[in-house]
Amino acid sequence: MTSSEAVLISAAQLAELLDSAQPPVVADVRWTVSGPPGKSDFEASHIPGAIWVDLETQLAGPPGVGGRHPLPPVAVFQQAMRDIGVRQDSLVVVYDAATSQAAARLWWLLTDAGHRQVRVLNGGLAAWKAAGLPTLSGPGTPPAKGDFVARAGQRLQLNAAEIAALLDKPEAHTLVDVRAAERYSGQHEPIDPVAGHIPGAINLPATANLHTDGRFLPPAEIVRLYAEAGGREDAVLYCGSGVTAAQSLLALESAGLTAAIYPGSWSDWISDPSRPIATGMDP
Repeated sequence: MTSSEAVLISAAQLAELLDSAQPPVVADVRWTVSGPPGKSDFEASHIPGAIWVDLETQLAGPPGVGGRHPLPPVAVFQQAMRDIGVRQDSLVVVYDAATSQAAARLWWLLTDAGHRQVRVLNGGLAAWKAAGLPTLSGPGTPPAKGDFVARAGQRLQLNAAEIAALLDKPEAHTLVDVRAAERYSGQHEPIDPVAGHIPGAINLPATANLHTDGRFLPPAEIVRLYAEAGGREDAVLYCGSGVTAAQSLLALESAGLTAAIYPGSWSDWISDPSRPIATGMDP
């Protein structure tokens, strides 16, 4: 199995699995940062057998301490996964509209909780439809409850205090800000109340890892982009609130690389006015 096959699945491969004796649990995590929730999109059209998952209430805690999308309480996440039928031995396939941004959040949470049998549909629902595969409408059929047990904390992650303690020190991690360049530079900040980036961070927008249709670039291309941006093995990825950082990690792992994540990301960093910020395009 290649690195890409360990984390991604194609529409054709998913269709074959859905026709097998042991079909996977399929989670639809369509979401956009500006809303509304994706449930209406799910009910209009979804992959047969899929169950909708709400990123805002099931894959994140309430905004506040920890940023705009803090990690959900373990009990909340565990129950959400049981409700969609995840069992200890389940293969879970996750998808969103196209870019895997929201799907990667669920992939990261499941793998952080110790459930490694997770694949993200490369290109999302758009790839499924482009392949001419069928969709259903309606609320979906509730599955039998699963027995998933969340053992959170198995992924590499740093918090604000750990990052701040190493700033400007030789042993500091390479910080990779995966937001758009105008947000990194502070030129334009449409979401958070403070603009800029963590001092020393380099910028590698998550969108650079994708084809225009939302599918990930080939592994060799992702490796090249990461190296050219200055990424290293000790990197810590962050974005606005932790969601897009998971998408960038998914891209890296599809190419055989990995990194840690700062789950609270920029929205958490700026919650303490004593923490330094930088602007401009230089780290």
